[in-house]
Amino acid sequence: MKNAVGLVGVIIILGICIVPIIKLATLTVAYKLLASVTQPIADSKVTSLLEQIGDIFKIFLAILSSISFMIIIGTTLVLKISNSGMMYR
Repeated sequence: MKNAVGLVGVIIILGICIVPIIKLATLTVAYKLLASVTQPIADSKVTSLLEQIGDIFKIFLAILSSISFMIIIGTTLVLKISNSGMMYR
């Protein structure tokens, strides 16, 4: 019973974490695409700004992905520890 509840909990956490990851990935691609589209039209400072915003979103994406991965690993470890404690009773 605990394993099923733990698995459902990990899937729910994964579902909660995947939505912001998809949004940040979309924003990263959008800003990089916008920078490439505005390059022939706009000033180089504007293009540079848009590229830097895309890079910042890429860093946010890496941070969010690693934290989501750590939360899933931590939840799994807590579930395994609680199940091994029940084994010794």
